[in-house]
Amino acid sequence: MAESHSEIGRRLRQVRHARGKSLTVISGLAGISPSYLSRLESGERALDRRSLIVALANALEVAPSEITTMAMTTPGELDEDRSLNAVRLALVSVAMGEPRGVVLPIDALAARVTEVLTAQRDCRYADVGEALPGLIRDLHTTAADGRNRRELLHLLALTHVQGTQAWLMDIGASVDLAWQAASLAKVAAEELDAPMTRAVSAFGTAFGLLGAGAFDLANETLAATEVGTDSSEAMQVTGMLTLATSLVAASNGNQTERAAALDHAAELAERTGDGNALWFGFGPSNVGVWRMSVALEAGEHAEAARIATTVDPAALPSPTRQSAYWREYGRALARLPRRQDEAVLMIRRAEQISPARVHRNPFMRSVIAELLAKAKRDAVGRELRGIAYRAGLPV
Repeated sequence: MAESHSEIGRRLRQVRHARGKSLTVISGLAGISPSYLSRLESGERALDRRSLIVALANALEVAPSEITTMAMTTPGELDEDRSLNAVRLALVSVAMGEPRGVVLPIDALAARVTEVLTAQRDCRYADVGEALPGLIRDLHTTAADGRNRRELLHLLALTHVQGTQAWLMDIGASVDLAWQAASLAKVAAEELDAPMTRAVSAFGTAFGLLGAGAFDLANETLAATEVGTDSSEAMQVTGMLTLATSLVAASNGNQTERAAALDHAAELAERTGDGNALWFGFGPSNVGVWRMSVALEAGEHAEAARIATTVDPAALPSPTRQSAYWREYGRALARLPRRQDEAVLMIRRAEQISPARVHRNPFMRSVIAELLAKAKRDAVGRELRGIAYRAGLPV
């Protein structure tokens, strides 16, 4: 039986009240007047436009199905998706030896790299996507010009791992495209042949291999990379390579190597404190989040949740780490008895910091779908259905 206008309106009012939002706030976000929203809620006006239903659902941060039971199209792209093809074309152009950028001073390029990597660290993915195509083209064009080549090779490796590859992975782009970025970093690092730059490249290469399921090759790549511990920067970079080794070991089911790597990373973190050498953000708080991820990779959900209680999320140095913390905490709780409601709240916190790192992460999409199958018609269920809808999952 079709729903009446009054039934839909009553549900709309109930959701708005549950969200604690006024007529003025929601109508403003939906692009209608408060009086019109009031008439919709009272049933005096029919809510008979898909576009208006979606606008109201977005304003209330719920799935459209919370307002009406009619089938709705899921959301399209995130803002950052609009830049994906431009980044792809820039990578293809570089691979063809035709970057078609502009030769620029090294200082200007270094400043642009810093801006992009700062935006990536802060989960401002739309800004990263907008800046990357031009930066990729200009870096490669300037490197081909021959001047300041060593400095440019370092910037290229750093940009393609901590910028291009990281961005592509976070927005859920194809594994092959992210691998192309890692490969460009590897070419630059091998020509430069500097330990720190090789380490950045090895980290990116290992993650590309890990995503492809080539665990042994990932482990060999990390094992062959040595930067030492003679300085704080070297200890931080070694610490990140060691954390990557622990994740590969967990994927391989090697408990001994996994534990040894985590302990070594923790020891280094105590000596360095929280830092950001080569944009890795290594330090004690980061090690805690990695311990959670490694435990999850090993299927130890209760252990991951226990570790989460030992980490202060407020001490995490960047939105990237904070979103990872809440995401992994939610992922852990989702598999524990009677902790699913808490899991939804953790996932929602992660989504508020970085929608892409929840909506596009394959593990999170699987967790959300599993939770959705058991969701109740209560406030937590409403929150979960909103997350699922924004992730493009059927609700």
